[in-house]
Amino acid sequence: MQLTFTRIALALVLALGLATCGPSSSRDANHSNSSANSASSQTTFENPSDAQEHCPNDSVVWVNTRTGIYHMPGQRWYGNTEYGDYMCQPDADSAGDRETRNGQ
Repeated sequence: MQLTFTRIALALVLALGLATCGPSSSRDANHSNSSANSASSQTTFENPSDAQEHCPNDSVVWVNTRTGIYHMPGQRWYGNTEYGDYMCQPDADSAGDRETRNGQ
């Protein structure tokens, strides 16, 4: 009886673990290396100058597409995370991304 319960518990844990694996956002799953990507109906860019042309009156941020956290120019991780894109700040906000809380 104890062995059966253990097997059921193990199978449940394994099933839950597999269900939660995968990209943390749909934007990351659709990430490609084109110059302007469509992500969650927002426009992303591979370089900040293209993003600035798209939104000349707004700030351009670097969005870490794995975490949904964005960094401002001059911050440590601006353009320096493994997964990310440049976006206009209002687009990042409307996509549900947020600014870093530790200023890096």
